[in-house]
Amino acid sequence: MNVVLSIISTIVIYLLMAKLYQRFNYPFLLPVVTASIIIIVGLLVLHIPYEVYMEGGKWLQHLLGPAIVGLAYPLYNQRHLLVKYKYSIISGLFIAMISGLISVYVLLVLFKVERELILTALPKSLTTPIAMQVSETIGGIAPLTAALVMIAGFAGAIFGPAIYKLAKINSPISRGISMGSASHGVGISKLNEYGEEDLSIGSVSMSLSAVIGAVICPIFAILFL
Repeated sequence: MNVVLSIISTIVIYLLMAKLYQRFNYPFLLPVVTASIIIIVGLLVLHIPYEVYMEGGKWLQHLLGPAIVGLAYPLYNQRHLLVKYKYSIISGLFIAMISGLISVYVLLVLFKVERELILTALPKSLTTPIAMQVSETIGGIAPLTAALVMIAGFAGAIFGPAIYKLAKINSPISRGISMGSASHGVGISKLNEYGEEDLSIGSVSMSLSAVIGAVICPIFAILFL
């Protein structure tokens, strides 16, 4: 019963939040953000353990794999863009990854955050499974890293469009690289509103960022921490 209730309640909440987003279309009403908040508050208010909720939630989590594979379709349709802008994409991802590591490191050092928490925050821009593995490898706190990954995704999806507008960024390549490298899957879900080109560049950026980050993060930690 718990399994069925978890699955149905999650789907219903998300669909309701998607309807709300279609009606008002404010960045802060992004369905993945509002639905997550409502579910978390509901679990806390009703005193439902996370483990009990995940008895059903894990079945939805298993669908993440097919969803990621589904990104291959727009990627295939826009493959000419990947070939045409391959050097821009690769160089942009390296710059994004290094600047992200440096900014997190400098900010946390300035605030005198302890070493373990710095190591925990370094992989925040990688997709969750990779980020947790990298965090554990370099001496961070993997579950906390997963929470920071979610925050990075939400921040990108919410504030990204405003930054694009303010900075007059109209290129699908620029939007895709920035969102895919900084805000992974949650950010990419926002790119779907811009078009297939943005979505394709974002998905390949997310994948390559995971590979690049898995190599660079440990090296960065060894050199500076």
